Amino acid sequence: MNQVEFTDTTIRDGQQSLWAIGMRTSMMLPVAQTLDRAGFASIEVFGNSFTKKMARELGESLWERIDLLGERITQTPMRVIRSRYLTAFQITPASLDELWYERMAAHGIRQVRVSDASNTAEGWQRQVSSARRVGIDPIVNLIFSLSPLHTDEYYAARARELAKLDVYRICLKDPASLLTPERVRTLVPAIQKNITGIELELHTHSHTGLGPLCCLEAIKLGVRYIDAAIPPLADAASNPSLFTLLSNVQALGYTSSIDRKSLDSVEAHFRRVAQDHKLPLGAPAPYDHWQFIHQVPGGMISNLRHQLSSIGLAHRLPDVLEETARVRTDFGYPIMVTPYSQFIGVQATLNVVSGKRYAQVSDELIQFALGYWGEEERDGMDPAVRAIVLDRPRARELSQLRPAQPTLDEIRQQFTNSRMSDDDLLLCYYAGEDYVASMRTKPPSPTAIASHDNLARLITALGERQGSRYVSFSRPNLSFELRSARPESR
Repeated sequence: MNQVEFTDTTIRDGQQSLWAIGMRTSMMLPVAQTLDRAGFASIEVFGNSFTKKMARELGESLWERIDLLGERITQTPMRVIRSRYLTAFQITPASLDELWYERMAAHGIRQVRVSDASNTAEGWQRQVSSARRVGIDPIVNLIFSLSPLHTDEYYAARARELAKLDVYRICLKDPASLLTPERVRTLVPAIQKNITGIELELHTHSHTGLGPLCCLEAIKLGVRYIDAAIPPLADAASNPSLFTLLSNVQALGYTSSIDRKSLDSVEAHFRRVAQDHKLPLGAPAPYDHWQFIHQVPGGMISNLRHQLSSIGLAHRLPDVLEETARVRTDFGYPIMVTPYSQFIGVQATLNVVSGKRYAQVSDELIQFALGYWGEEERDGMDPAVRAIVLDRPRARELSQLRPAQPTLDEIRQQFTNSRMSDDDLLLCYYAGEDYVASMRTKPPSPTAIASHDNLARLITALGERQGSRYVSFSRPNLSFELRSARPESR
């Protein structure tokens, strides 16, 4: 097959990597229909780490976003991405996971890209089964990392485990932009040899400047599904630019179903949004070898920078990144992907800000050291560091509090309104009952961009021109004319 298919990541990973999940639903809606008709294999619209920020900071509901997008995206499968646990950063009950899948299917989600942060078959199996049960196609991430453990042989063995499952597709996920063209040439064939009959997708980022080259190298080796974003939400910490990839794919003699010209309006729209709200623009990144040392993924870089800036410590980002590499080594080289990348990054920040390593330790890292996130993770730690982490009262307390597995009815009883809908139950579990109530009472954001934004801009601009007396607009089955109320010039 000579055709390359693309998944659009602009309104998911693009905005997560560059705008710290700050894109409002109203910023997406004006271009949703255009994305739907552009020829993508799928459109990634949501990540399970979005819900809390949407409710608490943006005052928006994930269900309303998915429904509004679904009214406009009717031809292309809408896709979501999630990690091992529902809230990503805490060990959550299996009963909520099952409900989450049911509600996603009910709201029109047709694909899910799932991760297990340690690439374990047990974690994959649970997600694949849950997705298949409700009719959602599961695409499983085989997450790439660099360490003495993560060899081509390691990935060949994990690929064999994946091939035994009822997966829709396998995605080689490179969240920290660690792939090089040289490694692609050995890694992709090692995986392909062990997943006969299953298509391979590539998801990479552009921090090191090598992401686009890795995509092209993968395509030459037979990978036919590539994740990409539309400028200005491409490149830098985001995914490679769709426009650049399309140009090079065509130059190499491959074809694509993408209607490239139709996407110019999407690029123009998001450039206006960025300008109006003073948001950063993605740009091709120079080669950055530091990325291979700290390995912080794209979706986390913008959030880490944002959080340090909010406490006046933006200048300490280099120190935090350097400490991140040290903490990761201490913890046995966990893959830098949600949630482990956040666990390691938070600990590195605590070490830098406090001036003393492991003086403060998060509950999640204590659980990691106790083996609650997996025996493989626990046993990989530096024994001396593990002893330091566990030598504190909080660790002794948590060792007696293994995460519970309550039923849905038991979870409902934790909230004031135990008769709330299933959708609201999930929202409250994610973000908190008070935040959801507050979200419901907030007025529409004054910064929202209405779906008629482009037309309003045009009419306003024409109305302000001297000498303009009328504006006429026509298309099949629709026409209108606006005349000036000013006296005509003599």
